[in-house]
Amino acid sequence: MLTRLPIPAMSKFSGEPLMIYVPGLKPKPEPRAHRHELFRCLLEGVRRIDPDSAAQMQEHDHCFDIIGWTYDFYGEHYDLNLDLAAIDALLRQHSATDKDRAEATSWQRKVLHRIYSIADLFPFLLHPLADETLEIHLRDLRRYVKNEYDMAEFIRRLLKMPLRAAWKSGRPILLIAHSMGSIIAYDALWQLSQESGNNYNIDLFLTMGSPLGQTFIQRRIKGWQEQPDNRHPRNIKRWVNIAAVGDLTALDMRLQNDFEEMLQLGLVESIEDREVYNYFRLEGELNVHAEYGYLVNEVTAGYISEWWRQSRT
Repeated sequence: MLTRLPIPAMSKFSGEPLMIYVPGLKPKPEPRAHRHELFRCLLEGVRRIDPDSAAQMQEHDHCFDIIGWTYDFYGEHYDLNLDLAAIDALLRQHSATDKDRAEATSWQRKVLHRIYSIADLFPFLLHPLADETLEIHLRDLRRYVKNEYDMAEFIRRLLKMPLRAAWKSGRPILLIAHSMGSIIAYDALWQLSQESGNNYNIDLFLTMGSPLGQTFIQRRIKGWQEQPDNRHPRNIKRWVNIAAVGDLTALDMRLQNDFEEMLQLGLVESIEDREVYNYFRLEGELNVHAEYGYLVNEVTAGYISEWWRQSRT
C-alpha cells in the first residue's frame, strides 16, 4: 500500500534556501535517520572549506530535506547500523589516499567499464553480460519505467509537491540527486515544465553518480522522444554533474555533450561536469558510488557552499 501524500502548506521558512535530496536505488534507512547521516556528511564537507556557511546550515537544519521514496518501492528499510562505522571513518578522512585512487583505477574496474560501455551501445548484450548487481538495477529500472501500479508517478509526486511549495514560498532551491535519483528528478522536472504557467526554476541541479549519460537510460527518460523544443526540462538554471572515478553507474561521466541541446536552445545557463575521487569504504571495500562519499567530497561541498552564499545575499 502506498503511503498517503502529505498536503503541502505555505512554508514558514519563506525565502530561505532549500536543499532537496533525491536518493538512488536500493532500500534506504528510515527517512529521519537517513536524513541525519546525509546532512552530517554534507555539513562536514562544507565545514572543511566554508565553516561559516556550514554553521548557518546547521543552525537552520530545515534547509535540508530528502525524498524518502524507497520504502514504498521496496517495502523495507535498510539497517543504518550497518553503515555507521563506515560513515564515521569517512568523516575522519579528508581526501582520497593513494590506495583509494589505485583501487578506483584498477584494471578490474576498467574491464568492467569497457564491458558495460559495450552493453550500453548494444542493449541486447545487457543481460548476457550483466552481473547480479546490474541485473537488480535493470529489474528496478524496468519497474520504474513501466510505472507499475502507478509507482513511478507516485515517486515523482513526492518530489513535485515540495518543489511547488518551495516555489510558492519564494525559496531558492538546490536539487541534489544521486544515481537513480537523478532520473527521478529529471523526469519530475520535465513534467513540471509541461505545466501551463509554471515558469519557476531550480537554481542548481546537482547530480552525483548519475546514469543519465547512458544511451539505455536516455531512451527511457521523459521527453526524450519529443521534438527538440519540448524534449528537455525548462526549469533548470544551472546543472552540475559530479562523477567519481571508477563509478560504474556513472558510466558516461560527462553529461554536457549528451544534453548540449539544452544549452543550444537556451534552456539552461550552463552544464558542468566534474570528476572526483571518492573514498567511502564499507568493511574495507571501496565503494566510490556511495552517496555519503559524494556528499562529503570537497568538490560537491564547493558547489553547495557557493550556492548557499549566493542564495542568502
